[in-house]
Amino acid sequence: MNTILRRLSIAGLAVATSLGASSAFAYGADDWFTHFGIAKVSPKSDNGNFDAIGVDKIDVDDESGFAFTLGYRFLDNWGIELLAAQRFKHDINLDGTQMGSTKHLPPTLTLQYYPLGGTDARVQPYVGAGLNYTHFSDEKVDGGSLKMDDSWGAAAQLGVDLLIDDHWSLNAAAWYLDIDSDTTATIGGESHDTTVHIDPIVVMGGIGYRF
Repeated sequence: MNTILRRLSIAGLAVATSLGASSAFAYGADDWFTHFGIAKVSPKSDNGNFDAIGVDKIDVDDESGFAFTLGYRFLDNWGIELLAAQRFKHDINLDGTQMGSTKHLPPTLTLQYYPLGGTDARVQPYVGAGLNYTHFSDEKVDGGSLKMDDSWGAAAQLGVDLLIDDHWSLNAAAWYLDIDSDTTATIGGESHDTTVHIDPIVVMGGIGYRF
């Protein structure tokens, strides 16, 4: 009997230890976290036209750079996250010829849902929706000047964390950003207006850390 009790005690201790170790992976309520890595901003093809100056097609090129997020889980399954990044510089092609450029900052705030939040699952997918603000600067165009207005628009997000230990994870995420900028080009002393529809997909891969 003593042998059986001893074995049961050892087994119970092992199970308790295992549960205690796995529970450390239960990311959930009151967690602060960050993600950091490389993001690629890929505007949609055909971003508009500038008929007033004889341009049938505006194309904004892809660009990559450093990005990071800061987030907070206020419930096991719900959180918020802010996306920030270095300024991205995009070349602007007019009818296939590179004739301008712009830089932008795209801070984005999303409300997120984690279907496996609060569980011991090492794979933690999430979806989000929210608001994007894009600030343009250093706009240039050959033979004149370019002014792009800042943009407010909707944002949608998909992502997943692969938990490594109590603090670290691998992360992959993607955002759709609704970015439309009222744009004015001044060439030869005359100003012409159009709207540039950028609407990029932003894909980011990197590392996550839970505080």
